Amino acid sequence: MSDNSSDSQRQAALDYHEFPKPGKLEIRATKPLSTGRDLSRAYSPGVAEACIEIKDDPANAARYTARSNLVAVVSNGSAVLGLGNIGALASKPVMEGKAVLFKKFADIDCFDIEVDETDPEKLADIVCALEPSFGAVNLEDIKAPDCFIVEKLCRERMNIPVFHDDQHGTAIVVGAAATNALRVAEKAFADIKIVSTGGGAAGIACLNMLVKLGVKRENIWLCDIHGLVYEGRTEDMNPQKAAFAQKSDLRTLDDVIEGADLFLGLSGPNVLKPAMVEKMAERPIIFALANPTPEIMPDAARKVAPDAIIATGRSDFPNQVNNVLCFPFIFRGALDVGATEINDAMKIACVEGIAELARETTSAEAAAAYKGEQLTFGADYLIPKPFDPRLVAIVSGAVAQAAMESGVATRPLHDLEAYKQKLNQSVFKSALLMRPVYEAARVASRRIVFAEGEDERVLRAAQAMLEETTEQPILIGRPDVVTARAERAGLKIRPGVDFDLVNPENDPRYRDYWQSYHKLMERRGITPDLARAIMRTNTTAIGAIMVHRVEADSLICGTFGEYRWHLNYVEQVLGGGTYRSDGALSLMILEDGPLFIADTHIRYAPTPEEIARSVVGAARHVRRFGLDPQIALCGQSQFGNSDCDSGIRLRAAMEILGREYRDFTYDGEMNIETALDPELRQRVFPSSKLNGPANALIFANADAASGVRNILKMRASGLEVGPILMGMGNRAHIVSPSITARGLLNMAAIAGTPVAHYS
Repeated sequence: MSDNSSDSQRQAALDYHEFPKPGKLEIRATKPLSTGRDLSRAYSPGVAEACIEIKDDPANAARYTARSNLVAVVSNGSAVLGLGNIGALASKPVMEGKAVLFKKFADIDCFDIEVDETDPEKLADIVCALEPSFGAVNLEDIKAPDCFIVEKLCRERMNIPVFHDDQHGTAIVVGAAATNALRVAEKAFADIKIVSTGGGAAGIACLNMLVKLGVKRENIWLCDIHGLVYEGRTEDMNPQKAAFAQKSDLRTLDDVIEGADLFLGLSGPNVLKPAMVEKMAERPIIFALANPTPEIMPDAARKVAPDAIIATGRSDFPNQVNNVLCFPFIFRGALDVGATEINDAMKIACVEGIAELARETTSAEAAAAYKGEQLTFGADYLIPKPFDPRLVAIVSGAVAQAAMESGVATRPLHDLEAYKQKLNQSVFKSALLMRPVYEAARVASRRIVFAEGEDERVLRAAQAMLEETTEQPILIGRPDVVTARAERAGLKIRPGVDFDLVNPENDPRYRDYWQSYHKLMERRGITPDLARAIMRTNTTAIGAIMVHRVEADSLICGTFGEYRWHLNYVEQVLGGGTYRSDGALSLMILEDGPLFIADTHIRYAPTPEEIARSVVGAARHVRRFGLDPQIALCGQSQFGNSDCDSGIRLRAAMEILGREYRDFTYDGEMNIETALDPELRQRVFPSSKLNGPANALIFANADAASGVRNILKMRASGLEVGPILMGMGNRAHIVSPSITARGLLNMAAIAGTPVAHYS
């Protein structure tokens, strides 16, 4: 790396910490504080009521304070990874970073506490005195053997979980990686020989974990900077090292590496030489975890052992052993059941959960975060990626269950599956709102055809459909391409086995399809030759014909291309009679709740009749999500104050809607702020029919609707479900090219609901 590049990266890191405001954390209130009434409840005199409740029953702290979701990250900065003993103050950026990871991956709030105390017993006294403030304590970057003393004292004296992540977090992730490495190598814990370098806190904890997983203590050979830890050695020894002392005349790493199945390195750079790797057993497992330079570089190890299974602590090689796979999720599970400690059963549950997830199909979200990487279980994929959103439900759920079964949970869960669903809802923003839709979709097993079946997002959605729903995916695509892309993505599904595939280049139904299309279109300029060509090349038209012929129940298309191009073929084949496109409805999931927007794609300047139909369709779909429609017709004009074009059309639509009884609430025309602010609406139009903020906005032109939709996506972190094609009997939906695999799964659930369930 050039000096200029290094300087640039250093400055970028400093800028990240300094701007736009110093540090990586801030405190935000979770309750409103805008009126005198709010103040009297938040502080005096109302706060006294919560204090009295907690005094009468300390368990009420979990009801009335943030304690049950609050972790203290405590360090004295005596052993900061890669930096050594830099002191408490200099360690603060690291501890802030740890707190950020807690929040990002498990929605746990943290205070980082840097303590200028090097005496382990005094440090333990300080930590123990913090118990009333926190639900758990994460000890961090405290040097060995002081860390053993601090943790032991705190665990004995405190009635909340105390977890030294450098020890146990590393041990858990190593345990998960070792579990899967042995599965790949076809070896067993009870049979292997382990050679380890590094007698610090992390190394000792890893060895203890491996013993709990089945490794025989006599098969573990521990080396440190002075050589083998053997019986009778006095130099640089402590009780933790002595537990692994061997009765042997051997003295060096080179002496003991012969026949080792697993090398575990938590020491320093270049400790393991290629000549030593040659002495190891067949299919050696090498965990070279020193940072930033491992005990041996992977390419050097593979030169002498091409079949080696290798993990490091670095992100630029496969199998990064990263504590973030563990600590957010083990704390999440422990906090949610009010665990008094994190015991061995919870740690092993964490090991098993992480290992199990790596053996499953990779999530679409993880694949998107790690584009270009092969995320298929095997020698180069032993543990999941930190950005796999399934970690929180799988690992935290397993930890919570283990806490309850081992008797350390003070607030046991009554429904573990409901708890896991709640955790998923915290990760997948659409999960809670989509629940009524998924439940309705389970009533009937509908066949959903995807026009762009070769797209990886579609393949992942199809995999998820088979795992999570009763729907049957049908894909349109070339078999060799679909198979190759599914394999490359690490998916288990295969065409003809797990789902039906329509091959546009060679399908036995081709003649039936082009003739059906021609019959529909022969009086609209489509010749037999053109019909044949379209049924060979146009997958949207093929999918629409399948729905027309009742070979599929609904079509999903649009992962590439322009919306109206797809709509043209959908309307050609599936339109007519009672079916007509009444607009595109997008559900935007925002921080403060859902907001539906229409028409985002179809009518540039809809007529009053089209606006009215869009309102009726929106009300129907809002109800599908278990919500009471509160629909505002939005434009520049407000309650008749302008005769602009949009205002005239919106008022005409209101008149059309008023001709019949409507079983939903709507009003207009009005500005967006009036629709969303009940107090403002009360001032400008006290007789408005809306109750509270509107949850659906209907616009008089697509530019306005689409603009609001895109602003919410790009600037308000809005998550879109849709667009939902209204008026076509749920027989087709056209998505946006930016849609994710999770978005496609949501659309499949919407398409999977029979019309009778929401009409």
